[in-house]
Amino acid sequence: MGNKQTIFTDEQLDAYQDCTYFTRKEILRLHGRYHELAPHLVPMDYTNEPDVKVPLALIVNMPELKENPFRNRIVESFSEDGMGNLSFNDFVDMFSVLSEMAPRELKAIYAFKIYDFNVDNFLCKEDLEKTLNRLTKEELTPEEVVLVCEKSIEESDLDGDNKLSFADFENMISRAPEFLSTFHIRI
Repeated sequence: MGNKQTIFTDEQLDAYQDCTYFTRKEILRLHGRYHELAPHLVPMDYTNEPDVKVPLALIVNMPELKENPFRNRIVESFSEDGMGNLSFNDFVDMFSVLSEMAPRELKAIYAFKIYDFNVDNFLCKEDLEKTLNRLTKEELTPEEVVLVCEKSIEESDLDGDNKLSFADFENMISRAPEFLSTFHIRI
């Protein structure tokens, strides 16, 4: 690593490269961003794999997430503790899945998690209403929201249980190819 301070061992960087869609340089840049969020908490040296988690409140205020109406849900979906506190591994995973290089199938899994507000592994009418209200910045009338959600379930609910399973969701977004192409964040 030349004259720079050692942040990770070569083995750690190799492991991050193997498990993400990032180069070594991008991983180091991600660490810099993670460190900037809480310099008093996040050490520069990660060779001993410190047990550090940056709180949700700091992460959702990153410029990359700040304007996203799903910012809390995104962070919570990648948080190992489910509360939105992210370890560096969680942070890297989040940006890896949301990178332009991540495959559509992986993005679909996390989109489903993000939209599943009640965390029951289905998208019910209430989940879809919350999703649609966030996507439209609540510009639709309540009646329009209900109509769109009912129509979405009617068209996509393959087994007739009045909610969308992951398979139903995949089928729905396969008919909207632009959907997941916008499901990314650059760092």
